[in-house]
Amino acid sequence: MLYMVQKADIEKATKVLADAFQRDPLWNKICEGESDLDKRFRAIFEVPVRHCLKYGEVYATTEKLEGIAAMVPGKHADMTMWSMIRSGAMGAAMRMGSSVGKKMGPIFKTLTEDRQENMAGDNFLYLLVVGVSSEFQGKGFGGQLIGAAIEKSEREGLPLYLETETEENVKLYEHFGFTLIKKITLPIVNLPMWE
Repeated sequence: MLYMVQKADIEKATKVLADAFQRDPLWNKICEGESDLDKRFRAIFEVPVRHCLKYGEVYATTEKLEGIAAMVPGKHADMTMWSMIRSGAMGAAMRMGSSVGKKMGPIFKTLTEDRQENMAGDNFLYLLVVGVSSEFQGKGFGGQLIGAAIEKSEREGLPLYLETETEENVKLYEHFGFTLIKKITLPIVNLPMWE
């Protein structure tokens, strides 16, 4: 049984995700040349955590928060200005810095348009982020989180949608039964993304 992350856990959850994605090609490219990467990464991951706490669910493997998964119903997949204000994510978005935000805008516009096209108005669950702290990687925590998301999608009779930045993750998700819809190249950073 997984632990449901609460508002009191936000700071620790964002630290876990910042650590989990410290070597991620997309986030490193977006933050390239920026100072205080740890602070920026925590701000970046605070946004989806707050968004999912307001509009969906955030799970952790245990109360120790070895790993985090955050998902929302498809109708809340797009983070609008209003949803960011309502979820309390606006402050974190501002802490990312304007140069990071400018890079993220066209990237997320592309992903949003693709997600809307790929899901073509269907109801679905959107797995915004899943990550395991580096000290706990390779110990099955990621599988527990993905398994919980799959269980929820099956229980609700809804497809589960996600994107990933690494080919290694594609193989992991395929192992769990996901099907690749398409591979794209992200604008601004010129990196691949699998949907």
